[in-house]
Order: sequence, then structure tokens, then C-alpha cells
Amino acid sequence: MKFIILILIALICIFIGYIFSKKYKTRSNFFQALLYLCQKFDIEINYSRERLKNIFLNLDDKYKKDLKGIDGNYIAFIDKESPLDKDSLFKNMTFLKDSEKELIFSFFKTLGRSDVDSQSKEIKNFQNRFEGITNNAQSENKKYGSLSIKLGIIAGLLIVVIFI
Repeated sequence: MKFIILILIALICIFIGYIFSKKYKTRSNFFQALLYLCQKFDIEINYSRERLKNIFLNLDDKYKKDLKGIDGNYIAFIDKESPLDKDSLFKNMTFLKDSEKELIFSFFKTLGRSDVDSQSKEIKNFQNRFEGITNNAQSENKKYGSLSIKLGIIAGLLIVVIFI
């Protein structure tokens, strides 16, 4: 019975490490998808003059999944189903820092508010800022993502050794 409990405790520690690792991976993928969204906005607004809602609806499924519902939340605002505030835009997004939420919120708040040239400049400005955050998120994922799993394994094994 004691060994079953120890194995269970070790698995819980490993699982906690995996959860932290997944947070870093999710954050990295989110900002990569957001960067792709900026590039798509810039291209679609300048060349095909596509509407915002159609750009969101025509996103690839991979990027829609990585955006974690922020696209659907913004479409709900466009359809006047919900207001554009931080709570409705960032539903269930615990992996973002407050400063990142502020930046992303200001990005979505400025969409569709000006003429094409000004909008393109604003999108490129946000794109440059998102590139910096994306690089930071990727480096954190490489550094802390695998470290979290390894620490979970070590913590689990350490607890097992202490109780044996």
C-alpha cells in the first residue's frame, strides 16, 4: 500500500511539472498565432480590403486553436453579442501576463477604427511588438518548459526516496 501511495505522489509531481510546461508551450503558440494574425491582417487589409470578420472566419484551424478563443470573442464583439472589454476578450486565458493582456487589448481595440494606411501602420507597429514578445515566449518555453517537467520528475523521485 505504501508503494502505491508513493508512486501516486510521484505521478502527481510529474503531472504538475507537465502542467507548468504546457503553460509555457501554450503561451509560445499563442503569440506565434497572434503574429500570424497580424501578418494576415496587414496583407488582407492592404490588398484585398477584406472585412475583419471574414479575416477571422478564414483563419487556418491550427491558428484558431492556438488563439485560444480570442478570435471568437472578438467576433462576438463585432456581432454586438458582447462588449469589448478585457473580461470578455480574455475568457479563460490564465497564461498571459497583465502587460501582455493590455497590449493585446489595445491591438484589438484599434482594429477597424481608422483608414487603411493608418491601420496598416498600427498593425505593423503591433506586429513588431508581438515579435519581441514571441521571441521572449519561445525562449522561456525552451528554458522553463523542459525544466518544469524535469523538476516534477526530480521532486517526485525525491519524495519517494525520502519516504522509503
